[in-house]
Amino acid sequence: MLLQGKKLLITGVLTPQSLAFGVAEHAIAQGAEVILTGFGRAKSLTERSAKRLKPGTEVLELDVTNPAHFPALTEALRQKWGRVDGVLHAIAYAPEDALGGNFLNTPWESAQTAFRISTFSVKELAVACAPLMTQGGSIVALDFDNRQAWPIYDWMGVCKAAMEATVRYLARDLGPRGIRVNALAAGPLATVAAKGIPGFKALAQYWGKQAPLGWSDKDSHDHVAKTACALLSDWLSSTTGEMIHVDGGYHAVGAPPVETVEAPPEGVPANPTPQEG
Repeated sequence: MLLQGKKLLITGVLTPQSLAFGVAEHAIAQGAEVILTGFGRAKSLTERSAKRLKPGTEVLELDVTNPAHFPALTEALRQKWGRVDGVLHAIAYAPEDALGGNFLNTPWESAQTAFRISTFSVKELAVACAPLMTQGGSIVALDFDNRQAWPIYDWMGVCKAAMEATVRYLARDLGPRGIRVNALAAGPLATVAAKGIPGFKALAQYWGKQAPLGWSDKDSHDHVAKTACALLSDWLSSTTGEMIHVDGGYHAVGAPPVETVEAPPEGVPANPTPQEG
């Protein structure tokens, strides 16, 4: 199996609708051992989801805004497994006033919160797990391609763009240890997190019209989860610092296809010859 014997740390599982849940589910099916993380009152939801994955799946405490949690995570993983082979970073958050067309009015405090949770935590998690990746390994960060500005994403878009840069720098610094670091840029998916983004439904509906392979915000979770498992495996052993798209091909096409083309006026050729002079 693709992940036989691999020991994977999966963050970001809240409910079975979480994209990270799908990754964990496929990873277990492919032979991996999995530990999840959660924190605060929401940890009970993660623990409930863990039981649906596999009885006995452990959930460790990790609040990425608490610096003390990272060394505690390292020690807990050391005691449990002794090594880690792969890590999924699936953590993102922006306050309400940092989204939905409020870009010019967002206060620094909200942008700072979004950056710390959504971007800086990738570096912190990598630093916490790298000492246990003694046989090399893979770190995958869930992403939404932000090489362009989106109409509703605002400061979360800035944070994701910064995360993509963080992935490249981590790939540079951790590569000599045999650790690969990649971003997985998914199309819009119906998750608990997506519900908090203003205008998400409109974006998801438009996406399917432009993506050459089509796209469903409800049915494409599986495609993203399988790709994440491939990245966490040894099959992409020379791929690092990349942004891997799982978006139906949306990123490769500049605009939706033109379904109808109006006929030219009578007497005008369809492809007129350019005139000189």
